[in-house]
Amino acid sequence: MKLGVVGLPNVGKSTLFNAITKAGAEVANYPFCTIEPNSGIVPVPDKRLDALADMYSPKKKTPAVIEFTDIAGLVKGASHGEGLGNKFLSHIRECDAIVHVVRCFEDENIIHVDGSIDAKRDMETINLELIFADLETAQKREDKAKKLIKTGDKRYLDEANLAERLRVHLESGKSARTLSVTPEEKAMLQGWFLLTDKPVIYAANIAESDLGKDEDSIEMVREVKEAAKAENAQVMVISAQIEEEIAQMEGEEKQEFLAELGIGESGLDRLVTASYSLLGLISFLTAGSDECRAWTIKNGTKAPQAAGKIHSDFERGFIRAEIVPFETLYSEGSMNACRDKGLIRSEGKDYVMKDGDVTLFRFNV
Repeated sequence: MKLGVVGLPNVGKSTLFNAITKAGAEVANYPFCTIEPNSGIVPVPDKRLDALADMYSPKKKTPAVIEFTDIAGLVKGASHGEGLGNKFLSHIRECDAIVHVVRCFEDENIIHVDGSIDAKRDMETINLELIFADLETAQKREDKAKKLIKTGDKRYLDEANLAERLRVHLESGKSARTLSVTPEEKAMLQGWFLLTDKPVIYAANIAESDLGKDEDSIEMVREVKEAAKAENAQVMVISAQIEEEIAQMEGEEKQEFLAELGIGESGLDRLVTASYSLLGLISFLTAGSDECRAWTIKNGTKAPQAAGKIHSDFERGFIRAEIVPFETLYSEGSMNACRDKGLIRSEGKDYVMKDGDVTLFRFNV
């Protein structure tokens, strides 16, 4: 599970990445400070896991995690190799989703690659480069499929038709994720590794002085939200500079600072949680004196495949899953209390896991 942090040079991308990961990536006020991508593993905040750890006092507490990658700043012409374009695009292709940082603040001390601040223009610059790259992919797919139609294999006709529709859609300036497709076509597109088919969160990076204001009162944030709505993307407002300060704090100091800012949780916690949701992921939990742990699975995963996340033997020899929802366990205070009241369910191979299921897998190999 990997998210690429992208944006034009000098929009606060590496600052935000540092705040998320505490990785210490180099930050400067000139373009192309980031050349090779930096990566960091970030825990997914989960109060349920914290509560289980309080209940069991385990030797180890292991949260679910997301990998973030800070990718080199993109400039106009990247799809044709300008700046660090080709390298940039290859790094995005390896990611499951994109966090697109958009600069929504003025600062004469931080150079903008285009000489002025314009959130909507900046978004379009990157999106068009990704569209241009996907256009090349669609054209190649279309040409190849049309040549193979003469073999009589219907799949090549289907592929040619889909590639042509995609090409026309991209030529109109729209991303691949807004193309209306059937489930079969969606599966076909996944094998094309399109850049504009990846889910996106726009991180509107505002000035410290704008923190706490009504988001819709900030003109550039309104522009970001309007543009994102048209392309099925999420938006969250964040101040990368402040988040970098928050990231250095722990415990009460952090909570007091958040209270002073008038926000309940850090933007980073919101971003990590939103990223987890963006990828259609949920967590089930295991608990015991040795370890309390959150396990990442795709929404819709059945019990045997969830068991396989722990160990392949669990899936191969799956018998049943003993499950209690976290809320039930928390309200009853212990697994024994849940067992005494008959609140632990026994689920078979067809059970679809739910977010927050506290689970014990029974297996035999």
